[in-house]
Amino acid sequence: MKIESAEFLTSAKNLEDCPRSSLPEVAFIGRSNVGKSSLVNMLTKQKGLAKVSKKPGATKLLNFFTMNKWWNLVDLPGYGYAQVSKGKQADFNEAVSEYLMGRKQLKLICALVDARSEPIELDLGFLNWLEDCPVPHVIVFTKTDEVKEEVWKRNMEIYEETLEALELRKVEMIPCSSVERAGRGVLLQYIQGALPKKPKKGSGTGVQLNWLKKR
Repeated sequence: MKIESAEFLTSAKNLEDCPRSSLPEVAFIGRSNVGKSSLVNMLTKQKGLAKVSKKPGATKLLNFFTMNKWWNLVDLPGYGYAQVSKGKQADFNEAVSEYLMGRKQLKLICALVDARSEPIELDLGFLNWLEDCPVPHVIVFTKTDEVKEEVWKRNMEIYEETLEALELRKVEMIPCSSVERAGRGVLLQYIQGALPKKPKKGSGTGVQLNWLKKR
């Protein structure tokens, strides 16, 4: 898939506030400070499309971006940010869970984890929660450029072994680096496979209007 256009559409507080769009959607979610916004910008080749902050928890709304005028990329708030009050964390969790469980247009969830570390309880808890979600998901390993290849590859193996031990479903795992743009093509190709086929230009409604011509 080639990204030819990427535009900010809107932000939403919860499922009810989401745009009334029929376009298919792909959601990105992960622990706060996992590099989610940087990954979104890398995929779109637009540095300032998604807000990048050194402070975790910068994304507080469900942000929608229209890609190729064909599908929406949805940047969801990160989970596990300690400096957000428990009340606000509950609001974030409820809004995100309602979206992931109830958004009919959602076709794929990209669950981001940090390639630099072995599985942590917070990420495993979320992956376990996804078992009951009706939408398929893929695990995206971020920040592979910050450790040696042997380290992140071993961490991916440990993730696979841990998920199997927990009897969680086996899913695709894609290593990525926003700095080196590694994994970009693989991830976009995977997303394309999860989306319905793009309608051909000029296909119209398929209604024949020849009968209108004068004889």
